[in-house]
Amino acid sequence: MRRRTLTSVLAAAAVAASLVAAAVPTSQASTPLRYVALGDSYSAASGVLPVDPAAPVNCLRSTRNYPKVIAAKTGASLVDVTCGAAETQHYTTAQYPNVPPQLDALRKDTQLVTMTIGGNDSGVFINTILECGAAGISTLGQGSPCKDKYGSSFQDTLRTKTYPALVKTLKAVHAKAPKAKVAILSYPWIMPATVGCFDKMPIATGDVPYVRGIQATLNDAVRRAAAATGTSYVDLNKVSNAHDACKPLGVRWVEPVLQGTNPVIVHPNALGESAMAAQTMKVLGLS
Repeated sequence: MRRRTLTSVLAAAAVAASLVAAAVPTSQASTPLRYVALGDSYSAASGVLPVDPAAPVNCLRSTRNYPKVIAAKTGASLVDVTCGAAETQHYTTAQYPNVPPQLDALRKDTQLVTMTIGGNDSGVFINTILECGAAGISTLGQGSPCKDKYGSSFQDTLRTKTYPALVKTLKAVHAKAPKAKVAILSYPWIMPATVGCFDKMPIATGDVPYVRGIQATLNDAVRRAAAATGTSYVDLNKVSNAHDACKPLGVRWVEPVLQGTNPVIVHPNALGESAMAAQTMKVLGLS
């Protein structure tokens, strides 16, 4: 009798469970996270092979960029519109004839948005590397020729132009995707704090902390813009320390100007992109 009673109870429980499962909409259980990746070359992983065959050629987007790593690990449905050389203005205007405004990819039902953006605005990122590299070569790595020539001009631009552009851009992202979790990443360190590597990064000895300081100002602008707009900030300052372009292959996350493996210099390698994905997932609580 007890055995028949127990069997009857278990059967009833199984039926009840199946009825509850049937009552839960399939979309709640199986619909993947609707994820849109925006941003510049650090998000596109420009120079990391293989190139994404589905992307516009001029965007230099990789199949190994951090958004694709996140999508692969979370099962998210990814729309990737990251594009090398993108500026904040390219969120609302076409970057190239074949590359529409990045905000066009957002929808009201978008659930997750990630990006790196701001580094290309006003040419600060590229000009810092080019001008300070040229200055370092001119003095054979001695002194602080870049700091002596440009002073606070790069940082002034970041504070007065890049920061407000970031705030405006992040507000526009939230407006287009009001239900989404929006995250912006800082840029992983390019230079070490004090001692450089002139054979790989031709920055004069005295300009190493100067260049690091310019990037610190950029990352701070990103952080402040995130705070001002209710955006999640993925801080890479601590985790990317000791993974700068001066470190050996297998340790560095950013490839140097010389002796590197990335044809797009001073950009993250595959290891760096994977690390950016891991930190983003940690901060956002993704699994």
